[in-house]
Amino acid sequence: MDRSLKPLDVVYGGSLGADRSRVLRNTYALLALSMVPTVLGAWVGVAFGFSLLPGSPLISALLFLGIAFAFFYGIEKTKHTGMGVVLLLAFTFFMGLMLSRLLGFALGLSNGVQLVSLAFGGTATVFVGMAALANTVKRDLSSMGKWLFMGMLVMIVAGLANIWLQMPALMLAVSAMSVLIFSAFILYDLKRIIDGGETNYVSATLAVYLSVYNVFTSLLQLLMALGGASDD
Repeated sequence: MDRSLKPLDVVYGGSLGADRSRVLRNTYALLALSMVPTVLGAWVGVAFGFSLLPGSPLISALLFLGIAFAFFYGIEKTKHTGMGVVLLLAFTFFMGLMLSRLLGFALGLSNGVQLVSLAFGGTATVFVGMAALANTVKRDLSSMGKWLFMGMLVMIVAGLANIWLQMPALMLAVSAMSVLIFSAFILYDLKRIIDGGETNYVSATLAVYLSVYNVFTSLLQLLMALGGASDD
């Protein structure tokens, strides 16, 4: 009886493996495509000085969160259709706009291009490293999710508090914490795809994109704080 089941196990196992590989390939492809509207949004934002309510940082942060969660809701509702991809790419353009103020400030430094390049290179290194680790780690990492989520909440609260406190040391701590947490999120999300926990490439791309985006912005903030040089 065991022998009669083995061929079916091979067939279903092979099919499951093919489905997971397809989701992973589509996630990587859509993630690469999402960088195009991100760069375009950042360019437009820098060129036109885009900013969400610059005179009110707290309201600006809350407005950003509101818009972002509206996108999340729309993407989740349409993730099985082409509209899900369209909304995801629109969201990445919006995130590029939001990135433009940080990029504009960085590029205003005498070594700004070098800092942006280092942040980009560091982010690429983190992503490649986490992707390789996700493919080699055999243990189930699903238990990481709740701890990473709790760490992210602490980081968000600390970041919002620092809008009032304006403490450079806290800003550095939040940025360093963000790099570690979202690097771990990349590993966690890619491992979920490989293990079959995530079967929709639009949702998977959104999760990985947010982690990559936050690693880049946090690295850039750290580099500017520790090695930024003004033109003076």
